[in-house]
Amino acid sequence: MFRRNFSILTGSILAGALATYSPLAADDHTDTEDAAAPSPYFTGADLFGLSVATDPQISPDGSQIAYVRRTNDIMTDSAVSSIWLVNVSSGAETPLVSGEGSHGSPRWSPDGSRLAYVSTESGGGPELHVRWMDTGQSANITALPESPGGISWSPDGTRIAYTARVPAKPLSLGSAPPKPEGAEWKAPPSITDAVTYRYDGAGYLKPGFTQIFVVSATGGAPRQLTFGDRNHSGALEWARDGQTIYISGNRDEDWELAGQDTEIYAIDLASGGITELTTRQGIDTSPQVSPDGRRIAYLGFDDEGRDYHETRLYLMDADGSNQQQIATGFDRSFDSLEWTDAGLFAGYEDEGVYRVARISTSGNVSEVDARIASPGYTRPYVGGQWSVSEGGSLAFTSGTPTRPADISVARSGRTRQLTNLNDLKLSGKRLGETRQITVTMPDGTDIPSWITLPPDYVEGTRVPMVLEIHGGPFASYGPHFASDYQLYASAGYAVLFTNPTGSTGYGADFAYGIDGTYPVPNDAELMAAVDAAVAQGYADPNNLFVTGGSGGGILTAWMVGKTDRFAAAASNKPVINWTTMALMADGYPFFSRYWMKGPPWENPDGYWARSPLAAAADIKTPTLVLVADEDYRTPRSEAEQLYGALKLLGVDTALLVTPGASHGDTTMSPSQLAAKTDAVIKWFDKYRTDTPAE
Repeated sequence: MFRRNFSILTGSILAGALATYSPLAADDHTDTEDAAAPSPYFTGADLFGLSVATDPQISPDGSQIAYVRRTNDIMTDSAVSSIWLVNVSSGAETPLVSGEGSHGSPRWSPDGSRLAYVSTESGGGPELHVRWMDTGQSANITALPESPGGISWSPDGTRIAYTARVPAKPLSLGSAPPKPEGAEWKAPPSITDAVTYRYDGAGYLKPGFTQIFVVSATGGAPRQLTFGDRNHSGALEWARDGQTIYISGNRDEDWELAGQDTEIYAIDLASGGITELTTRQGIDTSPQVSPDGRRIAYLGFDDEGRDYHETRLYLMDADGSNQQQIATGFDRSFDSLEWTDAGLFAGYEDEGVYRVARISTSGNVSEVDARIASPGYTRPYVGGQWSVSEGGSLAFTSGTPTRPADISVARSGRTRQLTNLNDLKLSGKRLGETRQITVTMPDGTDIPSWITLPPDYVEGTRVPMVLEIHGGPFASYGPHFASDYQLYASAGYAVLFTNPTGSTGYGADFAYGIDGTYPVPNDAELMAAVDAAVAQGYADPNNLFVTGGSGGGILTAWMVGKTDRFAAAASNKPVINWTTMALMADGYPFFSRYWMKGPPWENPDGYWARSPLAAAADIKTPTLVLVADEDYRTPRSEAEQLYGALKLLGVDTALLVTPGASHGDTTMSPSQLAAKTDAVIKWFDKYRTDTPAE
């Protein structure tokens, strides 16, 4: 899942976020530094103007890459998206679609002569556009009330398939009496009988279902292919003859409570008939058709009731027969696929890095030399985006510990970075250095860990340190850019981050190690990482702090109930009470069944034993609690329970609520992100001692 009374803060949080940080004493700076000059350190103001590259789409011939550039705009306090074109040979960049509105989802036609994309540039709702690359002319293909998804060209380039929500009539029960003429009444009550009636990032859902449409690539009325009270969302894959579209989903009668169960279906365009190709209890998804059209690759797993499953790679004939798993000895979880003339490619996490490999139909795995980075920039999560040309050139998002995502290409055995979106902005900044450190558990297990040091760090000195814990918990961190960490570093804090048991990218056994027990096993590993940072001379044991979001917020709340070694804590969007979480989160059918192994009334003691609230009486650590007011994944009520408990216990606490945002950091505006992180820094500063340990 994932990832106080403000008068006690010094001034306005936002003003503090945009102020100049200095990790060093004033006399450490040279006399020539101009006090009026911009800070040489990374500050909250530097979030504005920061750009990240996303959604790289390489042309079929491998000569060009269309990608979405997202830039934080200080005047609108938002990320503005535009579509750019980069020449693979020269690296020259050209803006394709920019200006007013939101622009994204570029997708090449099969012959590379046109580019489909979604834009609100006309001033209305999202519209599907096509651009003719030789003339630069664009046309609106269809206008929609909501943004379309799953954009996919037919093999002959004459049609485009996409998904869109179709409204449905809401449930009606009762009615108000007749309203007198001229009366002004309040809005009527809303009513729902849907299992999933709200979803994080989308809010309370409007009645309706996602259906599949096909439209001519030159415009006209679209044709609706699917109907009824089922959702048909996700990626769309055309058969090579253009007569069939493959999708994944669940069309069973009990689809709302079916758990982790999706199948792959074939939709016949002539008749609209839908054929189920897979039938197992578990996930089957992401179909990719072979270049000759005879076989389909897909991802999936058998549902074993775990809170996490490693996703495997399968092949079947186009009619659903001869299903088999391939790459059976490869102990990583695949999560993305693409099949071109150059072969079958699959993406996966691997020990703090996201990678892509070419997989033969016999199951041989050949890793592509590309270190892929996530377009997310606030924390160093492993992930990334990529696409492959017909000749096997790989376009991907790349990055470093000191730079957010750029666009790179791997072809003919060489990897080249094509963009440098933030070099000019960040080259004048003193950024914290990230180093790998060794953490060995008593049983001999090595836990992957890194530490980001303050700028101008002096070797051999101890500094205040923040343990920052990743969410998920089935996710992982790696040595990637994190604006939060650079802000902590600029304020004089080292930041320790690690991948304890349950993290992904280290094999099935490592991820399964917290099945049915999270967060209980992780605190010993996290404290071992803290001890290692102290033992290796980086961390001041008198100035230890802890924070994390989502799963990291859970562990923060859990750990302060187990130890008093931290001077202060900041628990961001935590789960504090598994009973209320299991019935309030947007995925409540999933969490109760898979994470907690049954509903609360069947195992109340087990729910309570894994709830940080159970150990609240032992919390002595001053703890800031943070949450977004529209977070439906780890609901606001969870954070408020922690805040209320700490108030009753007399523990110093404060509650920070971000308006208009949901669970993910990217739902916050740049100013909100700056204010949130600065609030954590000011909270830690309040409990930071001036005299480091020897």
